[in-house]
Amino acid sequence: MTGPGSFASRMAGLAAAAEAAGALGPSVDRYVERVLVTLRRGGKLLLCGNGGSAATAEHVAAEYVVRFRRERRAFAAVALTSGGAVLTAASNDLGYAEALARTVRALARPEDLLILHSTSGDSPNLLRAAEEAKAMGVATVGVLARGGGRLASRVDLALVLPARETALAQELQLALEHAVVDRVEAVLAGEDGADAGAPGGAAHAPGTAAHVPGTGDHTEPREA
Repeated sequence: MTGPGSFASRMAGLAAAAEAAGALGPSVDRYVERVLVTLRRGGKLLLCGNGGSAATAEHVAAEYVVRFRRERRAFAAVALTSGGAVLTAASNDLGYAEALARTVRALARPEDLLILHSTSGDSPNLLRAAEEAKAMGVATVGVLARGGGRLASRVDLALVLPARETALAQELQLALEHAVVDRVEAVLAGEDGADAGAPGGAAHAPGTAAHVPGTGDHTEPREA
């Protein structure tokens, strides 16, 4: 089947949008650096979103905590949307717009990084979460679409994907996040390996080696 709505047409649209998103390269580099700074100083990544963007936040948090393509230490990451009891209690008692802000207030510290995913950039609960983070001195990144909405001006770094359609924006969000975690993992795995081989560091076990950033020495994910 060809034509509008076909699989081929869908893939062509995704490919075109992905190519256009390549222009975000410098902003993605800045995003990677913010994540690296956060994890190097012992901070944690706090990720959130609504609906499909919440699923992206949880997916990405799992990549950091478990692994993406390399065997390495766990990185501190929490999806703020994963606690159903907290979210529903806060929504019931305080209103849905305050639910994520309340969690930010409870968990965030100045050394952390709040990462907000939104296809509209206008979700009240995300706007409030960004405001709360700013008041606490917590850095923020927005992975956005549709021009970025109001959230683009309320985060420290906004990455606005070239997509108007919600599904396409969500697909690009995940692709961008995979690129970021891949680079972060490569850099930190290389640094940890160098530290382990240094005097006073833990030696590598026989038959193992540090992963060096930029090489093709990767372990593929075990999960689909």
